[in-house]
Amino acid sequence: MKFFNNLIVKTNCLLLIMLMSSSISYAEKQSIKAIYIPLADHYASIIAYEKYRDKMVHADFSLEQMKNWDLLRAYFQSGEVDMAFVMSPLAMDMFRERPKARWVGMMHRDGNALAINDLLNKEIKLPHKRIDRKPDEKAANAFTKASKAQNKPIEVGVPHLMATHSVVLYKYLKEHGKTLAIGRGTNEDAVIIGIAPPKAPAFIKKKNSRNQAAAFEQSLPWADVVETQKFGHVAWYSKDVMQWPNGHVECIVLAQDKSIKDKKEAIREVIHYMKKAGEDIEIARRQGGQAMIDIATMVRKHIPKHNESAIIQSLRPDLNVINYRHLDNDEAGLKVIMDLAVEAGIISQSININSFSDRQFSSEFNINNE
Repeated sequence: MKFFNNLIVKTNCLLLIMLMSSSISYAEKQSIKAIYIPLADHYASIIAYEKYRDKMVHADFSLEQMKNWDLLRAYFQSGEVDMAFVMSPLAMDMFRERPKARWVGMMHRDGNALAINDLLNKEIKLPHKRIDRKPDEKAANAFTKASKAQNKPIEVGVPHLMATHSVVLYKYLKEHGKTLAIGRGTNEDAVIIGIAPPKAPAFIKKKNSRNQAAAFEQSLPWADVVETQKFGHVAWYSKDVMQWPNGHVECIVLAQDKSIKDKKEAIREVIHYMKKAGEDIEIARRQGGQAMIDIATMVRKHIPKHNESAIIQSLRPDLNVINYRHLDNDEAGLKVIMDLAVEAGIISQSININSFSDRQFSSEFNINNE
């Protein structure tokens, strides 16, 4: 009897130690709150949350979805959240206004596309296969024809005026001798207007109902949504306009200076697992089948408006129009975006990229506790 009493005491002590250890471990976790927009650009953060949140030992990682970029900007600038995933021109303007956050990584490369409605496609006559659709002069010429017919620039919806998408469109039109107005215009071939990404398909539908030419330049999968649902077409992908080794810079990761100082290991851990999640997406897209369905299922838990077909189309390996590789800071790639954005009037001035960039979270410094 004494033996069993001792055993019970020892077992209870062991359980108490385990519970105390667990409580200490949990208490040591630091909250890392990140904000994002529902785009393929930010899929790696969702997969990291779904697959690896419970494996994190330093970070209590959470995600909050924002309705639009202006709300995301204001919320992040308030200092109430640790991280934000932001389009690079907008991120640079945020740094210009309030230099209290740094660029600590990238969410993806490439990843946006120009979508057009049937009225424009009657003029362009896009190839049936998406892989054959390239940024030649046809869409640019169709814009000019439509703008002359309506005696004002054709409206092209972008997620925000300070978007990488705006820079890509400016470069495309410039290369074909066309002009782009920012926000408002009179004699240009096209004018960009801000449209929240989830509302972009409705913008095309509304223009269709009025028999007006329409286009938007948005992140995936919204361009794919209009084609899979048969009320628009993908004209070209940004990777073919903004050609850059490993893919052009797009959405980047910002972290508050205070969070970097006080929660460094937790920030490092979140970045590490987002990169790992990016690798998981790349593996799944090569495998296809159930592996891709599993990725789509995790995404749709957070973004149900992204239908499974559009997600899979966006991640097709043969098109390779967005990728989640090489996610360390790319200062030279960001400078290309910055210089074009300043030239176009998308952002008012350049910034010191070396001051903006914090490379201490690059892969060579990342944890490896798998």
